[in-house]
Amino acid sequence: MSNLNWQEIGQVQNEAGKGVRTIASATSISPTTPLTKLTGAVALATVVPPVDGAHVLYLVSTDGVIVIGVGGNILVGYSTVQNRPIALIYDPLQGKYYINAVV
Repeated sequence: MSNLNWQEIGQVQNEAGKGVRTIASATSISPTTPLTKLTGAVALATVVPPVDGAHVLYLVSTDGVIVIGVGGNILVGYSTVQNRPIALIYDPLQGKYYINAVV
C-alpha cells in the first residue's frame, strides 16, 4: 500500500478502509484494514506494516489463543484471548510494534 493511501488504515477512512478482513494466523501477516480477525492458532512473529508511518492496527483472535511476538517486529510477547481485540502501535523509527492489550 502506498503511503499516499495512509488514510485507509487511519481514523479518517475511505470505503476500502472500513472493512474488516479475516485472515489465517501465520508467522507473518499483512493486514490491509484497521481491524483484522485472525483464525487458527499459528504463532505470530511479524506484522508487515501497511504504511511506513506511525499507525495503529487492531487484531482479534477468533479461534482461541495465538502467541504473538516471537522474534519478529513485535516488541513484547503476548498470548491473545479469543474475541478480545488487541492494538498494535507501530513505531516507524524502530520498525517495531508495541502491543496494547488487556492483561
